[in-house]
Amino acid sequence: MASSSSSGLTFKLHPLVIVNISDHYTRVKSQMNHSSSATTTNDDNNNGAQPRVYGCVIGIQRGRTVEIFNSFELLYDPSTHSLDRAFLEKKQELYKKVFPHFYILGWYSTGSDAQESDMHIHKALMDINESPVYVLLNPSINPAQKDLPVTIFESELHVIEGIPQLIFVRSSYTIETVEAERISVDHVAHLKPSDGGSAATQLAAHLTGIHSAIKMLNGRIRVLHHYLVAMQKGDIPCEDSLLRQVPSLLRRLPAIESEKFQDDFLMEYNDTLLIAYLAMFTNCASTMNELVDKFNTAYDRHSRRGGRTAFI
Repeated sequence: MASSSSSGLTFKLHPLVIVNISDHYTRVKSQMNHSSSATTTNDDNNNGAQPRVYGCVIGIQRGRTVEIFNSFELLYDPSTHSLDRAFLEKKQELYKKVFPHFYILGWYSTGSDAQESDMHIHKALMDINESPVYVLLNPSINPAQKDLPVTIFESELHVIEGIPQLIFVRSSYTIETVEAERISVDHVAHLKPSDGGSAATQLAAHLTGIHSAIKMLNGRIRVLHHYLVAMQKGDIPCEDSLLRQVPSLLRRLPAIESEKFQDDFLMEYNDTLLIAYLAMFTNCASTMNELVDKFNTAYDRHSRRGGRTAFI
């Protein structure tokens, strides 16, 4: 495999692709841990029992710039090194309806490095894209590594020992994001505390943030209300420019007086109360169970002296 590509293409990779590949790998690995049967994503050449996952990457190409926006999964048979073409064509047709400007740019997989068997998949996709790209995600955790564990490969035709062969060559890339992706990545980054807190800690932090935001919004609305009341009473001079800004701000607030909102709010409120009651009943049942266990232990010690049976 050559060290770097000489095609001159510029690759831009969006975070959604990395998240999709990581999610795909996590789901398959979790299923393997809970099932004794091997899945179709296993590769005997891979280290240990770690699975390999496969999928297509889609995006657009403008001149010499290739931008990878999204990805979807593929069904791959490692024993025959073949793809499920019917599944691939169906997914391609569905994505074409939603993203008419996106095309299949290549494929992705997981592993520490490109393998010889990967070229079979690469060649199989050449009838869709004559020069597909290969995105490889390394799922192994390396605390000393600072860069993203993602490598993009291209294929080039090299003459090796007098025989022309396709080989993988590494290509450089940059991370490209849009506003929606930045918000999503930031939300995921702040979802779990850095100290590895429990789910209850994460929920408490999330609810605290929502409470603070609502409290701040309520305080600012009160400031506007007091200002308008003082202006109506004549305590402060009337300014038309500020009055025009107030309605524009109020129109940004969500309308909560509709009948649909009340129904949805009451439904969520009742669900919350139901969950709270269920948690309370569970806690009471657990406490009662501990009390019964303690009573049986004490009664069993007493029955050894008197020959009695346990209470429960």
